[in-house]
Amino acid sequence: MEQRCDYLVIGSGIAGLFYALKIVGNDSSARVTIVTKKQETDSSTNRAQGGIAAVLAGTDSFESHVKDTLKAGCGLCHRDVVEQVVKAGPGVIRELIELGVRFTQHEGTFDLGREGGHSANRVVHASDLTGREIERALLSACRSLPDQITIYRNHMAIDLLVTDNGSGRRCVGATVLSEVNESLTNFVAPVTLLATGGMGQIYYHTSNPKIATGDGVALAFRAGVPVGNLEFVQFHPTTLYSPGRWPFLISEAVRGEGARLRSVSGEYFMEHAHELKDLAPRDVVARAIDKELKRSGEEYVLLDVSHRDPEFIRKRFPNIYRQCLRYGFDITQRAIPVVPAAHYACGGVVSDIHGRTSLPGLFVAGEVAMTGMHGANRLASNSLLEAVVMAEFAARYSLEYGATVSVPESLPKIGQPERFGAYPDEKVLFSHYKRELQRVMSDLVGIVRTQERLSIALGKIGRIMIEVEEIHRSTPATYKLVELRNMVQTAQLVILSAISRKESRGLQYLEDRAEPDDAYLKDTIIDTVPEGAMEVQ
Repeated sequence: MEQRCDYLVIGSGIAGLFYALKIVGNDSSARVTIVTKKQETDSSTNRAQGGIAAVLAGTDSFESHVKDTLKAGCGLCHRDVVEQVVKAGPGVIRELIELGVRFTQHEGTFDLGREGGHSANRVVHASDLTGREIERALLSACRSLPDQITIYRNHMAIDLLVTDNGSGRRCVGATVLSEVNESLTNFVAPVTLLATGGMGQIYYHTSNPKIATGDGVALAFRAGVPVGNLEFVQFHPTTLYSPGRWPFLISEAVRGEGARLRSVSGEYFMEHAHELKDLAPRDVVARAIDKELKRSGEEYVLLDVSHRDPEFIRKRFPNIYRQCLRYGFDITQRAIPVVPAAHYACGGVVSDIHGRTSLPGLFVAGEVAMTGMHGANRLASNSLLEAVVMAEFAARYSLEYGATVSVPESLPKIGQPERFGAYPDEKVLFSHYKRELQRVMSDLVGIVRTQERLSIALGKIGRIMIEVEEIHRSTPATYKLVELRNMVQTAQLVILSAISRKESRGLQYLEDRAEPDDAYLKDTIIDTVPEGAMEVQ
């Protein structure tokens, strides 16, 4: 089967939706197709609590925001990218408001929060459900344009379509799997945007939704597009500790409003960990918690905001208050047990700030992209800012590119391979590999690493990859298989990136090389997997 459109968007988070709206807003004849793995609201955007960092107060400045971002990025941020994103911030906030986003205000003024690493209150938010509010408004706007924007739910891209007519390779869409009927369709378009979000599911503890399986990174890499800085995985310091239940993120904004971290025995351990104490950058806080857990042998630390006025807490953090109450914790009365969890990938598919990759016709935006905005560590609430700014810039250049190219009249037919291998029931097999992969990554490629652990992890993931690739070649595609294949590919790239950086910087912390080394003051770029990387160590 084949479906044709002018612009193909893979992913339905803030980047993909805002991009689609900018395309049709500038070209009323454009037809945009959005394919999304589950429902439109199954995205990392929908889980984002804190807000969007932007210079909106007279006491703040672009220079200050840029400085804070560069400091958090530990020398690897691309200053030109940071400056462009920061300066575009106020404008995109206004555009989001015009699209119906209801940010929290008091008497006509934004209620600006402050999070770790920021030197000023600059986080605009919608209570503590900012992502959900943005998603609501953008989806409403997209649904109001059914003749121009079509959304395919429960559809997953399994590979990019790449052609070469002699003048060079370019992307002309993607092969997409329908979860409902397990059929394959070529979605063909002159321009494709990857807005697939993150890869948190390669770890055992993550704040990410279940769909965050590194799909965009794997899709692009298999198509020959370089990836970069994947070693820099940000662990959110504070997710609710509740074994057997889905992790719930406790926003950094809670610490911004005065919450303090302490050990189970009562020690406020951030007092001596960093000059900013509980408002230190996330990598510092996550490592401090990891150190405290190893020292004490406990399974969690405590986050205490109970000294603040109860009515203020309920009003400022209504969702966090309700969710914690469901789990049996009244945060106005007692401290919250928390643990770190994989949260955000600072690396991804290499692109410029306009979303352009090395493969013509392929654009990226949001967490899947590596523009140099975040460097070695993301400053809190810069992610939604980058996503919406990138989406706007990418739309502008996509319109220019799309007007100059066309796609072939015919493309190769697609179909499912015939099953010739005998494998155990897929639920058992795939869930086994997934659990093993997540444990390897959490135990050996987590907050604190060593070169030996990374080498062992590479061998273990290589063995899983060989077996998964064999299944892929001989078994019809299913969601579980495609996701597992993408997770293994992404995990391997994360490990290779971490091995390449023989220093500690930002989110990469090696116990056996604990200091930064200026020889590695550069991005980690991977365009091919080294020979032997899949050999079992």
